[in-house]
Amino acid sequence: MNIFKKSMAALLIVVPLALIMRPASAEVRVFACEPEWGALAKQLGGNLVSVYTATNAFQDPHHIQARPSLIARLRRADLLVCTGSQLEIGWLPVLLRQAGNDHVQPGQPGNFAATHYVSMLEKGASIDRSQGDVHPGGNPHIQTDPRNIAKVATALADRLEQIDLPHAADYAKRYQAFNKKWQTAIQRWEKEAAPLRGVKIVVHHKAWIYLAHWLGMQEVASLEAKPGVPPSAGHLAEVLKQLRSQPAKMVIRAAYQEARPDQWLSEHARIPAVELPFTVGGTDRAKDLFGLFDDTITRLLKGAQ
Repeated sequence: MNIFKKSMAALLIVVPLALIMRPASAEVRVFACEPEWGALAKQLGGNLVSVYTATNAFQDPHHIQARPSLIARLRRADLLVCTGSQLEIGWLPVLLRQAGNDHVQPGQPGNFAATHYVSMLEKGASIDRSQGDVHPGGNPHIQTDPRNIAKVATALADRLEQIDLPHAADYAKRYQAFNKKWQTAIQRWEKEAAPLRGVKIVVHHKAWIYLAHWLGMQEVASLEAKPGVPPSAGHLAEVLKQLRSQPAKMVIRAAYQEARPDQWLSEHARIPAVELPFTVGGTDRAKDLFGLFDDTITRLLKGAQ
C-alpha cells in the first residue's frame, strides 16, 4: 500500500509538470499584435517559431475587434508580442481576459511589450480620451524608426532564449546575424535620406514623430485636430491657411488611412500626398522589415523633389 501511495504521489507531481512544459522540439507559438512585431519574431526565430499576426497594414491598430478567432489563437500562444503603451487598449485586455492563458498575462515571460525597451517621445499626454487617441506613456508608433526596432530586437531575442532555453544558442546566432545586417541597412538609409533633413511635412495622424526625429524632418501640422478623430472640413481649411505662411513639402499618411483629406490638401496647397507603408505589408515593396524602410525612404525622397 505504501508503495502504491508513493507511486500515485509521484504521478501527481509528474503529470502537472508535463502539462505546463512545452516539448523542446515544438515551435514557439507567437501571437503578434502588429505586422512589424510578427516580422521581427520571424526574423529572430526562423523555423523555431510559428507566428500569427492579429492585424494587417490596412487596419488601424487602435481599433480592432476582439474576434473569437483572435481569442482562440491567444489561448494557444506561448509568447504575446505587442507594441504596448496602450496602443491596443481597446481590444487586447478583452483578448487576454477571454483567452485565459496564464503564460501571456502581463508580468509573465510570455508577455512582451516593445515600448518597454525604447525611449518614448511625447510622454505625459493627457489621459482624457476626449482628446482623441492619446497615450500618457508616450507616442506608441515606435516602429517608424529602425533604431527602435534594433532595441526591440535585442530584448525580444533575449525573451525567446528565456522561454525556449534548449534553443537559446540558435536565437542568439540569428539575432547576431540580423543585427549586423540591420545596422548596415540603417547606415545606408540614413545616407540615402540625407536630403530629407529639415524638410517640413504635414501628417494625417500623429504617427510619424519617430520617423521625423530620426530623419530630421519637421512636422508643421496634422490633418486630425485630435489624434484619431477624422479630419473635419473646418480644420483642413485652417491647415491650408497655415501652410500659406509656413509651407510644407508634402502631406503623409499611413496605408490604412482615408486618402481623401490628404488629396484635398494636396490639390489646394499644391504639395504631394505621400502614402507610406507604416508597417510590413503596407505596400507591395514593404514585404519585410528591410523592404518597409527601403520603400519609406524612396517615397519620401520622391515627395520632397
